[in-house]
Amino acid sequence: ASVGQELIASLVTRDLLDRFEKANPAIKITVDKVGFAVIREQLETRLAGGEAPDMARVTNFDQYKGKYLDLRPLVADAAYWEASFPAAALQALGVGRLQTVSTMLANTPEMVEAHYAVPAINAVLNTLNTRLDAPLLAWQLNHCECAVLITDREFAPVITEALRILQRDHRRTPIVIDVCDSEFTGAGDRLGAHEYEALLAAHDPLPKLDGPADEWDAIAVSYTSGTTGDPKGVVTHHRGAYLNAVCNAATWTMPHFPKYLWTLPMFHCNGWCFPWTVAMLGGTHLCLRKVEARVILEAMREHGADHYCAAPIVHNLIVNAPAEWRAGITQKVRGMVAGAAPPAAMIEGMAAIGFDITHVYGLTEVYGPAAVAAKRDAWAGESLSEQTRLNGRQGVRYV
Repeated sequence: ASVGQELIASLVTRDLLDRFEKANPAIKITVDKVGFAVIREQLETRLAGGEAPDMARVTNFDQYKGKYLDLRPLVADAAYWEASFPAAALQALGVGRLQTVSTMLANTPEMVEAHYAVPAINAVLNTLNTRLDAPLLAWQLNHCECAVLITDREFAPVITEALRILQRDHRRTPIVIDVCDSEFTGAGDRLGAHEYEALLAAHDPLPKLDGPADEWDAIAVSYTSGTTGDPKGVVTHHRGAYLNAVCNAATWTMPHFPKYLWTLPMFHCNGWCFPWTVAMLGGTHLCLRKVEARVILEAMREHGADHYCAAPIVHNLIVNAPAEWRAGITQKVRGMVAGAAPPAAMIEGMAAIGFDITHVYGLTEVYGPAAVAAKRDAWAGESLSEQTRLNGRQGVRYV
């Protein structure tokens, strides 16, 4: 990257710019007449010291207009900057080692930040399934001993009831932080005393992120479906999350600087550890609040998204989308499929539109994917139907 490199984003919030300017006084930020924030990096000092700017960033993709809404350009250490503000805010609220921070969030930048900030202060992240009802949510919030809940306004109705049950049945009242995402325009009350961006703006970033006191400390607690009784809590640790994040890159042969599209809910096994994988590779998070075929394909065409993970149903959305929606996608797109066994028609359909699909299998207890269908060069000579059959298998353990 060269001195004066520009990173451009539309509709960047004033709170975000204030946070960035305060943390990075060497970077000059200007806003041009059409409303784009143009960040011109003044890096002479850093470059003189042998440092280079980091290209990693988090983007909130507007699923309705097909534009970037929130670009977070980072320097020196992407994950550090993303984590330092929310980590400071959570620490100021009294959150410390092995205390639980729960999230009720869609795939927004705040959810990505939580995956950095909560572990950075040695706390435990609990990502709630946004599809659950109030009694199940209340049960989980009590079982994991939630100290702080970060929740999006969209989920205010179900969270209101869950908090009522939590207080009534368990005498537990967590601190509530509301996320007021500009992408959500529906009804939804604020429930807590804190608004996310305002809370972060009120605190200086932590000068140092200590991380875990022990690599075996818990990094997250997730829950199985509970279809045969109460949900089962699965506690994962920093060492395991690190290993699986690295294995994601190695097993999928991911390149540096991927553009990763968040079609997989991050509440599923912490997004299969991909929040940490993407940061490790200096990549871009393209955040989708709502999963729709047109929006997914727009992100691929307009912003170069080249990696994504999803259950078979999402892949089928892409396969069955009108051909004109896929027009203009010129980069190689790689998808990872897991969950139910992918139908042959789905794998064949993906091959027909030129998407490269890798089939994996895993579960909450093993951080997400743990086994993969290892492709062989010889498969290329087989018929498409035979390739489909072979690609539908998995069983080779993760690297």
